[in-house]
Amino acid sequence: MSLSRFFNNRNTLGAVFMVPAGLILLVFLTYPLGLGTWLGFTDAKIGRAGEWVGFENFTFLFGDSVARLSLFNTLFYTIVASIIKFVFGLWLALLLNKTLPFQAFVRAVVLLPFIVPTALSALAFWWLYDAQFSVLSWALVKMGLIDNYITFLGDPWLARGSVVAANIWRGVPFVAITLLAGLQTISPSLYEAASLDGATEWQKFWHVTLPMLTPIIAVVMTFSVLFTFTDFQLIYVLTRGGPLNATHLMATLSFQRAILGGALGEGAALATAMVPFLLAAILFSYFGLQRRAWQQGGSDK
Repeated sequence: MSLSRFFNNRNTLGAVFMVPAGLILLVFLTYPLGLGTWLGFTDAKIGRAGEWVGFENFTFLFGDSVARLSLFNTLFYTIVASIIKFVFGLWLALLLNKTLPFQAFVRAVVLLPFIVPTALSALAFWWLYDAQFSVLSWALVKMGLIDNYITFLGDPWLARGSVVAANIWRGVPFVAITLLAGLQTISPSLYEAASLDGATEWQKFWHVTLPMLTPIIAVVMTFSVLFTFTDFQLIYVLTRGGPLNATHLMATLSFQRAILGGALGEGAALATAMVPFLLAAILFSYFGLQRRAWQQGGSDK
């Protein structure tokens, strides 16, 4: 009887189901994270274990202009791409939530950019941005809007904008589909009550849709920020950090310093420096989820 009561407890049963996932995270995430953090405090090189040097690697990176540029690039890339992905993703979710012809097919097609492997997407954008064979430049020339092909990946700011655009194209479907799932959990009776009170469409969105979506927005934006901040494949295939390190993110620079350059300690220190920013994103999600009690009719603590 006590065993039955044990498994009927929702919190206990949830903890039991989380044990396998916790073990997987411990082996495949916690150990590599711990090892990487340790290496960040050593002068390890490829083929040499290295010795403890304390904060020497972090001090060097703080004074390294390329490392500081990679931090700026990462923050610019993450903030701009995440904001635009949220705006377009929310708009697309609201559109897909309406009754549309071939609704299931349209929703499936919208998800395609997120399903396609990142490397293939990057190669497609590399072709779109190519200085000689760009279909974008060709179309603009044919329309008489420009005279010469644009070097999308040759100018620092154009390259930054180009990789942000590629990331937005890949990320908007994830935001849209997740928010669409949240929209479909909102009771139609809330909108009916708002209509009876004379609320406009904007008032319904602002006072009903947006508050009810707050927990979903917190989660989806946290994942969006995490995916964007740690992006590697898209940047590495498109630009490899160029031109003039203008698109080097902390992840790509860490790989370059640690693997290609052989300075494991320096690369690990750069990767470790990303952790505080990732923790900040997780805390954002945590505090956003505190509104779930309010959403379910309880107090908002």
